[in-house]
Amino acid sequence: MAGRIEEKLASLGIILPVSVPPAANYVPARRLGSQVFISGQVPSKDGKDQFSGKLGSDYSVEEGQAAARLCAVNVLSQLRHALDGDLDRVVGVIRLGGFVNAEPDFGDHPKVINGASDLMVEVFGDAGRHARAAVGCYSLPRNVPVEVEALFEVE
Repeated sequence: MAGRIEEKLASLGIILPVSVPPAANYVPARRLGSQVFISGQVPSKDGKDQFSGKLGSDYSVEEGQAAARLCAVNVLSQLRHALDGDLDRVVGVIRLGGFVNAEPDFGDHPKVINGASDLMVEVFGDAGRHARAAVGCYSLPRNVPVEVEALFEVE
């Protein structure tokens, strides 16, 4: 029987992918007491990056938001795996860190990362409200436009 968070995801038309193993020498999730840290996730689906390029030249803010939302879907996939399939154990989202691969004159990093933040609130309600950083950078792995990491409080 699906839990309430899985039902919420289904109502949003979101099917979480199988969590992807790390691409280097790190773990995708690490639990410390009641906190779970999720390593940075990129906008990939079915093993392929769905976006490649920079905000401000290759992508609009709205396209960046879609990329950030896909990163957040992958964050939730890693979290579900770390919680043995039970997202109902999430007490709240503590923090998101968003990295935006952008042109030097691009300044809408927070708007881009709203794509991830908005999803957390859609899925978890008030428990999805979180602290956040939205940082611009010159490049990201495989030239993806966005990467999102997260910290959750869990039971």
